[in-house]
Amino acid sequence: MNDIGYALLTKIEIITDDWIGAIRTDIEIESAKGLAYKSVRNSIPYVVEALASLLSESLKDKPKKLERKGLDHGIIRAEQGYDVAEIVREYSLLRTVIISVLKSDLLSGSPEEILSMIEVIDSVIDQVICWSLDSYIEQRLEELEQVRTQLLLTNEELERLIATQKEDISELAHELKTPLNSIIGFSRLLQQQQQQANQDPDTSLNLELTQKVINNGRQLLRLINNVLEISRYEAGKISLNLEPTNLRFLVQAVVEILEPSATQKDLDIRFDFDQTPEQIITDSLRLRQIITNLVSNAIKYTDSGTIEIKCQTENDNQWSLIVTDTGIGISPEDQAQIFKPYYLVKLKNRNLSDRTGLGLTIVDKLVKLLQGEINLVSTPGEGSTFTLTFPVS
Repeated sequence: MNDIGYALLTKIEIITDDWIGAIRTDIEIESAKGLAYKSVRNSIPYVVEALASLLSESLKDKPKKLERKGLDHGIIRAEQGYDVAEIVREYSLLRTVIISVLKSDLLSGSPEEILSMIEVIDSVIDQVICWSLDSYIEQRLEELEQVRTQLLLTNEELERLIATQKEDISELAHELKTPLNSIIGFSRLLQQQQQQANQDPDTSLNLELTQKVINNGRQLLRLINNVLEISRYEAGKISLNLEPTNLRFLVQAVVEILEPSATQKDLDIRFDFDQTPEQIITDSLRLRQIITNLVSNAIKYTDSGTIEIKCQTENDNQWSLIVTDTGIGISPEDQAQIFKPYYLVKLKNRNLSDRTGLGLTIVDKLVKLLQGEINLVSTPGEGSTFTLTFPVS
């Protein structure tokens, strides 16, 4: 049989390209859809190179290199938001691609040699999967610890706020109760699973619980941060940093971040910049918050169709931002309440656990802070249009 290690070494780029092509078309690996070629590629060429060294009859590379690359791969996939099934799936595709590319080299050996080599390849890739999942778990647990630390720090500020401001305490406590209970409950289960790790090698439940803790922690942080933002506004503690701003660039930057959520629902986001002012004087951070809240709401409550963002000059002194969607719409009764803190529109057949009732409240207050006005036109079942008017400078 040909030297499979050397054959593999000379075909690393072919294997990498074929593997990335397989991932791009695989419906089971959603996390790779929005990543660039280099991000998907990651350390796979080095994994293949280390595998080639182990399979070669003459190369004497240590297995430690393969272990290191497998660990690196798991860490990066955790940072990119992959789940466990996606990591296992991409290694399964790698296994298939390697066997396919090496087909002619494998056929140069006897049936016994072919079976033996395939068993070796399978065994090594299975070991790399274990290394990747080990580092993946460790990275997710580190992220959990970061969320916990952020919660502790943010909670200190919240306690100071509550000591001086009693308004809306009952509503706030109600909103905090559910995600906080989830964090406590899932953390206990996670701790029990970790204590049994030596007896139970299956880590899938650990990973699932870790993800739930992280998600609930982030939801709690988002709620607390929204409350603090409103409180700072009410206390007059938000200072503006007015500067020349490229409006077109700012809108596109916001949408680029939110676009993956729209893509998952097959929503079309459209821009209309035909009459956009070349430059405005505003606080770009606060304007970014406004646009982010409006567009993310449009994505959340639109099941099909389009979302249009239009910027236009109204006159020498004013410009407007118009966000239109083809979503579920808002009833006249809800329109009268929707900008009030903690108000949640009652929705049938929808379970949106990440709602806080503060997003549009923050939009309304930031618009006023920027000396603007907001107008809502909506028809249930047809969609909504938010029109914001601001001074040019």
